Amino acid sequence: MIALIGKAGVLLGVLASLEMIRRGIVGFRRPERASRAYLGGATAALVVGAVVAMGALQAALLGNDFSIRYIAENHSRSTPFPFNVATAWAALEGSIVLWGLVLAGYAWSVVRRHRDGDDVGAGATAVIGVVALFFFGVMATVADPFQTLDVVPPDGPGPNPLLQNHIMMAIHPPLLYLGFVGFTVPFAFAIASLAKGEPGSRWLERTRTWSLVAWSFLGLGIVIGGWWSYEVLGWGGFWAWDPVENASFIPWLTATAFIHSAVVETRRGVLRSWNYVLVILTFAFTIFGTFLTRSGVIGSVHAFSQSAIGPVLLGFFAVILFASLTLIAFRAPVVSSPSRLDSFVSREGAFLLNNLILSILAAVVLLGTTYPMIVEAISGEQISVGRPFFDRYAIPISYLLLASMGVGTVAPYRKARPIVLWDRIRGSLVVAALAGAILVVTGIRVGHVVAIVALAILVVGPAAERLWRQASAFMAARGEGRGRSLLRVVRRDPRFWGGQVAHLGVAILAVGVALYGNLSNEAMIELRPGETGSVLGYEVTYLESFQRPEPNRLVTGARVAVSRDGDLVAVMEPRLNQYPNFQQAIGTPAVNISLARDIYMTIRRLDPESVILDVQTHPMMYLVWIGGIMMAAGGFASFVIRKPERDDLDEAVRDHVGSPG
Repeated sequence: MIALIGKAGVLLGVLASLEMIRRGIVGFRRPERASRAYLGGATAALVVGAVVAMGALQAALLGNDFSIRYIAENHSRSTPFPFNVATAWAALEGSIVLWGLVLAGYAWSVVRRHRDGDDVGAGATAVIGVVALFFFGVMATVADPFQTLDVVPPDGPGPNPLLQNHIMMAIHPPLLYLGFVGFTVPFAFAIASLAKGEPGSRWLERTRTWSLVAWSFLGLGIVIGGWWSYEVLGWGGFWAWDPVENASFIPWLTATAFIHSAVVETRRGVLRSWNYVLVILTFAFTIFGTFLTRSGVIGSVHAFSQSAIGPVLLGFFAVILFASLTLIAFRAPVVSSPSRLDSFVSREGAFLLNNLILSILAAVVLLGTTYPMIVEAISGEQISVGRPFFDRYAIPISYLLLASMGVGTVAPYRKARPIVLWDRIRGSLVVAALAGAILVVTGIRVGHVVAIVALAILVVGPAAERLWRQASAFMAARGEGRGRSLLRVVRRDPRFWGGQVAHLGVAILAVGVALYGNLSNEAMIELRPGETGSVLGYEVTYLESFQRPEPNRLVTGARVAVSRDGDLVAVMEPRLNQYPNFQQAIGTPAVNISLARDIYMTIRRLDPESVILDVQTHPMMYLVWIGGIMMAAGGFASFVIRKPERDDLDEAVRDHVGSPG
């Protein structure tokens, strides 16, 4: 019964997608028909179909309906909450259902904002309908989540142990999908604008919020995924240049470039062709990332088994690129910018440089990710491209990116005189030089760390100085307090200051990565029960082993006391988790977090006589998580904070404060 309900939801989604396409095309050709009511019926049906499909899948999971193949292969009666709910997107077919649900939500938000007579909005609805038809069609054919079994097993193996070993794995995929799927909206409006031959940047202004929402969720999903890797996988890191990590990173890079160049086009009318190309690439790479994750063509902790969906996704990716780029070629007069850069030494020039750097980095990551697959497809030879390749190119490119961010923030539009630029960055350069000198004097003489700290100050300093000056002007003109004045400055231009919060997050993240990559330490130690040993400046005492049953696993571990200079720092419990129906135990590290450093401990071997521990120290790891979260928060703040409708500043205050942005 549940399977039939689920299939009915998928079928409704297919029919609703077809109707969205038909009504969208009609509204595109005949604007008088392009009303919210006309488009809304089909979109509402799509939402209903998606909700019914996901609801049926959840009902089957919570009701242990093992007559459905997906449930029998990915669920078990012992899977606890919330992992039983998260099993809905733990494997191929269920993840496509989640994609359809998120896409339906975005489609509904587009129609809710639709204005009668809007032909471009109707065209965008048709494009979204095409994407929805593809994914609901996949659910109805090669990735059917409601396929039933002739013989019903009494229980199933449960989800992959790694997917039920930490709560963040229930959060990470939905966040990524909110990002991936969200880029369908700006892509759809770009295609509709091109098809209409509509000049100007109206489509950018209309999709700005959706672009920022998608970018913020995607960035947050990547950060949560790195945090999960650090807390669960036991290797002590958060980013391994894994192919599927890269598959989410590539569209984030192109989306970052798109958001920056969109600002320049709406402000100055330049970089128009960049925006069309970047939004198309971003959406196409979300499909390519789904192909890498779900096709099984690569070996990865993220990848799933080989299935028929791989060629289908790859074909859809190829169609998107070919059709979109062909449309751009036919609409060359629309794509070309009416304005040109007045000078490369300007904010527009800095944004263009920023875009080039981001695009080069995306190309490097794409090459390193796909090269092994291409070689294997052509010659059958299996090769790998590892961390040294990515670090060799990504590190210097990241230096250039930070430098361009610092200068671009303070450069004026049109043309920047050298004296103006120098006046705006000299204070930050002095502070950066002092910070580097302090690091060297205090014993931190690793070149990468010193350079990144200096560049981070260059990114943050000019914006912080500008904020302080503008707030001081408000205080002088109105007699307001510092806090109220700071808030007033931010509210005058939330887009700019939201971007600066994101830049601050990038700077903090960069410092955290540099500290982790250059100042971390690792050592192994073997201890018998009651024995104490020294490792990495700590005294480690093996107190005892333990074993305890939990609802879905058997936990075996070691209780270890960590001291320094005679003072107890922590009692840590690294563990080995044994899940039913899986032979290999999953190691889970114990992590002690402090302001100075993390102590990271994993079990390499545990027997009645002794334990072998892998002990690592990572300085100020929280900077990585704080920086990543602040990046996403800056994106959200850019559209959540509302600019006052009436700016009642008098001319004297304007002279002190300057114009926003």
